[in-house]
Amino acid sequence: MEIGSKIKEIRLKNQLTQEELADRCELSKGYISQLENDLTSPSIATLMDILQSLGTSLSEFFSDEADERIVFSEEEQFEKVSEKNTIRWLVPTAQKNAMEPILITLEKGGASEPDLPHEGEEFGLVLSGTVSVGVGKKQVKAKQGDTFYFRSSKTHRIENVGESVARVVWVSCPPNF
Repeated sequence: MEIGSKIKEIRLKNQLTQEELADRCELSKGYISQLENDLTSPSIATLMDILQSLGTSLSEFFSDEADERIVFSEEEQFEKVSEKNTIRWLVPTAQKNAMEPILITLEKGGASEPDLPHEGEEFGLVLSGTVSVGVGKKQVKAKQGDTFYFRSSKTHRIENVGESVARVVWVSCPPNF
């Protein structure tokens, strides 16, 4: 890891000059310049002072953000298949995230399991077919291209009420599938 270039990146993100950072840390502008150009290495105490002045910590500074996944291949997704429906988890690590997207495929007459009330919100996009979205005692039809959104405070489910297979991208926030 190039400590100096990472310090410079954070300094620029905070819109500070080398002189402003140096003043905050009681260091010289020349030292900050040498540090950012990897011509010198700071002591742990100095590094901690610099990072505190930049609004970060040692653990954040040295965390490897490259581990954060952005794209998931089709092979990484997994499915649960039952007689009248298939659930495909689109993001395999979604349980640790704020939301969980699935692709649910419902055969004619198929339905999702009723989801009991919980904290959060639900969103869906009907990719094909016609479904009935049930929230509490209310039932509303949604067809291809329609979206749905509701708070998860009542029992909810979807059911294929059309004549063909229905496919829905359904996002639960927080994860609940």
